[in-house]
Amino acid sequence: MVKIVKNIREVNMEATATEVKNKFGKFSDIARNEPVIVEKTGRKTIVLIAFEEYERLTQIEDAYWGEKAVRAETDGYAGPEQSMVFMRAKYAQA
Repeated sequence: MVKIVKNIREVNMEATATEVKNKFGKFSDIARNEPVIVEKTGRKTIVLIAFEEYERLTQIEDAYWGEKAVRAETDGYAGPEQSMVFMRAKYAQA
């Protein structure tokens, strides 16, 4: 059962895993333009997206974690050695 669901951001295509398996070409073409949510046994399990969108999302995530790492270094953080000393001390107290 293919259905279109209104989302806050955009319209998403939904399909069952069987439909996607039987008509993969059709759904891969759709996924180039919009996400396709795939349901298996009544649960949403995966989303098909265009490779370009995957790369874009990966770059956003990498930038986010890179910025957090830079901020941690700037603000100061406990490195691996300091963390082990802290954990051993906590473990000894338990």
